[in-house]
Amino acid sequence: MQSQTTSTILMIRPVRFGFNEQTAESNTFQNAAVAAQTRDTAQANALREFDNMVQQLRSYGVNVIVHEDTAEPHTPDSIFPNNWVSFHFSGTVVLYPMQAENRRAERRMEIIDALREQYQVAKLVDLTAFEQEGKFLEGTGSMVLDRMHRVAFACLSPRTNPDVLKEYENRTGYRTILFHAVDADGKEVYHTNVVMCIGDVFAVVCLQAIPDLDERLRIRQELENLGKRIIEISLDQMAAFAGNMLQVVSTRGQKLIVMSTRAYESLTPKQIDTIDDYARLLVVDLSTIEANGGGSARCMMAEVHLPAK
Repeated sequence: MQSQTTSTILMIRPVRFGFNEQTAESNTFQNAAVAAQTRDTAQANALREFDNMVQQLRSYGVNVIVHEDTAEPHTPDSIFPNNWVSFHFSGTVVLYPMQAENRRAERRMEIIDALREQYQVAKLVDLTAFEQEGKFLEGTGSMVLDRMHRVAFACLSPRTNPDVLKEYENRTGYRTILFHAVDADGKEVYHTNVVMCIGDVFAVVCLQAIPDLDERLRIRQELENLGKRIIEISLDQMAAFAGNMLQVVSTRGQKLIVMSTRAYESLTPKQIDTIDDYARLLVVDLSTIEANGGGSARCMMAEVHLPAK
């Protein structure tokens, strides 16, 4: 069975990070007011937060592959590579259709070519043609994967289309589980990976965000059937990015769960103790990136599950 976690992470170092007007309508996690106050310092602060996160991951023994963003074309959200690409144990690389036009330029084949030097890439699944139909699926933002059992959870939104999910299912062999999720104001949640995080034996999930009680029960049962211990978070904790965690493993085999300071501070002592039973907490300050980009720790890491050459 494939492992849920990997010790190799791809991250993109920002060059012109900032508030993206093209994504703000569907991403309520972006904070326009804070972004306006920090416009002149967003890139410098985000770069500091990024470099600190990389340093911390490496200090714990995680293999972090860093690629520099390019100044042109301007891609303010390039720091979130998990939306345009995913890497799988089978040697498959998947490219995804993204809603914002200025995010599509984040897809860089030279990054995949560089990975080919060390890893086996057996197949490229390109779903980007769906952009011409106005249908999107933004990688492991739109989907939260149980890689061990080849199951993809996805809450439908303007960025997560059921037709593309069906094609993903057909092309990868994953079983997709669709549901609906809303924030405290009743607006559709833009990405599934702010609602839930799936680890090897646990799942952090905001079941309160699923308004349909039948769907809520189904998601709970699906997670339990996959052998996951459920750690529930509230809508307020979801808004603080407590669902946007990622479990990784060090090259020495130590299990880690990566989250932001804001996410950590939203958790109760009991939740922290429970999560700590499964993985060591690695907490990083991402306040500038969260406010401007509307994404957090998980969004910044594209897991490399490709087999080594």
